[in-house]
Amino acid sequence: MDAEALRTSPKPPAGASPPLAALWHLAQGDWQKAHALVDHEEGAAAAWVHAHLHRVEGDEGNAAYWYRCAGKPVAKTPPGAEWDDIAEALLAEGGL
Repeated sequence: MDAEALRTSPKPPAGASPPLAALWHLAQGDWQKAHALVDHEEGAAAAWVHAHLHRVEGDEGNAAYWYRCAGKPVAKTPPGAEWDDIAEALLAEGGL
């Protein structure tokens, strides 16, 4: 599976990690569900997705905090490109 397949899947992939499932929900336009999936998750992957969600929301300060938690620089690419980058990284790490 790649980022495009994740984005267009009719449902979250079976066995998807919460961060990967959150990306799927965001791609479907459900920011609230995506946020709920990573809001209390531990780990760098969840923090990275959490940062992306707050960036999409327009809350740059909160996003910056979560980028620091994830050990990632604040993204400068368009949000759609960042979504692809995160999805590809999580899929490569075995997020399913």
